[in-house]
Amino acid sequence: MTARSIVLPRGPVTGRAAFVVAAALAVLGGCRGGADVRPADTVEPDPVDGGAFTVAESMLDTWNTIGKILVRLDGVGYERRAQMLGLYVVRYRDERFLIRTRALVIEAPGQGLRTRVDALGPQGQAIRSAAAADLLQVLARRVPLEVALYRQPVKLPPAGKSKSRPL
Repeated sequence: MTARSIVLPRGPVTGRAAFVVAAALAVLGGCRGGADVRPADTVEPDPVDGGAFTVAESMLDTWNTIGKILVRLDGVGYERRAQMLGLYVVRYRDERFLIRTRALVIEAPGQGLRTRVDALGPQGQAIRSAAAADLLQVLARRVPLEVALYRQPVKLPPAGKSKSRPL
């Protein structure tokens, strides 16, 4: 890959400009397109952090998979979701909390996408309850097995064939 420069606008990035910047960073970060169906073979549980875990998948694919799992789990009350924030509001064992997915920064070339999954209290504070840790443990086991079923392939246009207009 050849070196490219991205000129970021000054001030807040909103709307279409945010999409263009995110797309450019994804392309330069090594996003692959097509039907790359592989199992999410890396789950890194963190017992110190209340059962939070990291999975080797994109945030969107992880978030979608968690939603599919949550609606099928006995004892889980699925209340709300917020895709742009990577959140699900759930009730489990008479406790209400958030399941959050967030993309991690790619720190080295070839590292690949990673997503952190953790639980938060209703006001966004860290939560380490037994119910949250148990639900995260279930998700840590099932997400790697099921993510390929819900993966959304990224398809990028060939270089030089972009149909988008300049900003």
